[in-house]
Amino acid sequence: MTQTNAAGAHAGVDANDHTPHSKKDFWVLTLGALGVVYGDIGTSPIYAFRQAMSVRPGASSTSFEVLGLLSLIIWALTLTVTVKYIFFVTRADNNGEGGTLSLMALARKTFTKPPAWILGLGILGAALFYGDAIITPAISVLSAVEGIEIVQPNLSRFVVPITLVIIVGLFFVQRFGTAKVSIVFGPVTAIWFLALGLSGLVHIISYPAVLAAINPLLGAQFLITHAGVAFVVIGAIFLAVTGAEALYVDLGHFGRKPIVVAWFGMVFPCLLLNYFGQGAFVLQKGIENVHSPFFEMQPEWALGPFVALATAATVIASQAVISGTYSLTQQAIALNMLPRMVVLHTSETQSGQVYLPQINSFLMISVLLLVLAFGSSDALSNAYGIAVSGVMLVTLALLVVVMWRNWKWHPALVILFGVVFLLIDGGFFASNASKLFQGGWVPAAVAMVAAVIMIIWMTGRDRLAAKTRKDEVPLQFLVDNLSKKKPMVVPGTAVFLTSDIDGAPTALLHSLKHYKVLHEQNVILTVRTSASPRVNDDEKVRIEAYNELFSRVVVTFGYMETPNIPKALALGRKLGWKFDIMSTSFFLSRRSLKPGNKGGLIRYWQDKVFTTLARNASDATEYFHIPTGRVVEIGTQVVL
Repeated sequence: MTQTNAAGAHAGVDANDHTPHSKKDFWVLTLGALGVVYGDIGTSPIYAFRQAMSVRPGASSTSFEVLGLLSLIIWALTLTVTVKYIFFVTRADNNGEGGTLSLMALARKTFTKPPAWILGLGILGAALFYGDAIITPAISVLSAVEGIEIVQPNLSRFVVPITLVIIVGLFFVQRFGTAKVSIVFGPVTAIWFLALGLSGLVHIISYPAVLAAINPLLGAQFLITHAGVAFVVIGAIFLAVTGAEALYVDLGHFGRKPIVVAWFGMVFPCLLLNYFGQGAFVLQKGIENVHSPFFEMQPEWALGPFVALATAATVIASQAVISGTYSLTQQAIALNMLPRMVVLHTSETQSGQVYLPQINSFLMISVLLLVLAFGSSDALSNAYGIAVSGVMLVTLALLVVVMWRNWKWHPALVILFGVVFLLIDGGFFASNASKLFQGGWVPAAVAMVAAVIMIIWMTGRDRLAAKTRKDEVPLQFLVDNLSKKKPMVVPGTAVFLTSDIDGAPTALLHSLKHYKVLHEQNVILTVRTSASPRVNDDEKVRIEAYNELFSRVVVTFGYMETPNIPKALALGRKLGWKFDIMSTSFFLSRRSLKPGNKGGLIRYWQDKVFTTLARNASDATEYFHIPTGRVVEIGTQVVL
């Protein structure tokens, strides 16, 4: 067998994407990062300090307790976001990409045989993200719309209806893509952060004593002296750092430097000013006289504009989570963790901008049900946190592996880092987990269902492949036999898709059985997914010739790439292969799964789930962008 090209399958983009950008491009990316990356954490001041106050020991709370709560928020932001995410997590990029699945792939790279628990962490992190994705739009939009109760108390009955209308509109426009809408994301969010900073600064100037909360001992003292409510307080404080995971998820879209500059240049200072300002306002007015410090501290003339701006900011924050869910699902499909779904590209220039109708419908229905079921951001805050804190724990576990295996840190430093942040992240998770029966069960249930679906799909897929492999004819054996006794040869090229690189494709065997002919060129095509997000064009295609009739082509896509087979095969021309789409037929095998009388692939109910998932998976022709007029599908039945 002659091998004309054997480029490595795991080549990708340079790890940190150090391609120089103009200053204009850099500031455009920084402005974009404000809207997409920091939209979620930027809306936390609306409800975080309010919820922390609601679990205080009583109306007689003193200024010491207010400063203690404020200190906890300030240092949660500093340690979790600035130290953990900005200084460490964002450095753990997989060829420029971030997110749970990218971190999982990066951790697995250093193992010859990756342990199953790393894959398990990846599944858990992805599943928890789905749980977070249904909560964030609900609580963000609801908390902003509730501001009209401050403007006009008699409008409170319209809060839920208005929220529902905004959410329906938000999900309805997803099909048009975020390219045009995202142009205004950055500027609007920049205005939002400036408004946060200025509104807080006004109250800091009038009550500068609030700056004493910068002392971390006040926060520690509060927890010690209020041990009875400390656990619940930690859960409320965590609301201030929700959205931190977006720094890593969107790493590939903007790069690390714009994200870091946006954080230190605007986001972090403005968040600190606003939280200090809320604390100053509460200390001046008296804690018993304030319910919603974020809106109440605004001057009366600014309330209306602030509610409108807050609503816009929460819509942007929700958009970031929705887009992140699309991206996560696309990665999971590429890594064979989920069945194929319809993936529509909403931009001709940005491959990362995708729309998944099935995911969009699921999210919209889930978010609407949550708003109707809980009715207020106060009630929803109990459901918020368990999924995000779980994702943070998964990120920490995978990061520790990367520090040890990839960065070659000394084990003592790895252990020290892991223990310190395990105490912080573990405390946040335990506190949020304690609210499981007050609403936390919602994201937990969604995450559990998502994890079960992924496990069943991956297990069923592997066992189905092993089952069908027993009945397959070795490809080399078939090629040798056909070279000795050739059937009738017809003009053109036939491409047979198969996931098994060693076995003869089922479509080829059935074609020979029924048509009893071969094409002039017969290509056995296998599509693989790299552990890298992208694969360079000159290393994407590998061609190996068996004889004048048969050749094997292996196409490797990165897990962030769109698998376009015709475009990939066109790259084979550089290797001397004359590929013409108009003289090529693609033969696909469509398997119909039937439950058997005896033991199936897994358990009976799991077989039923797997069969349902397989039946509803999107068509391979559409997924791989093969022209429908060039496809021949041959049906086969597999009894489980």
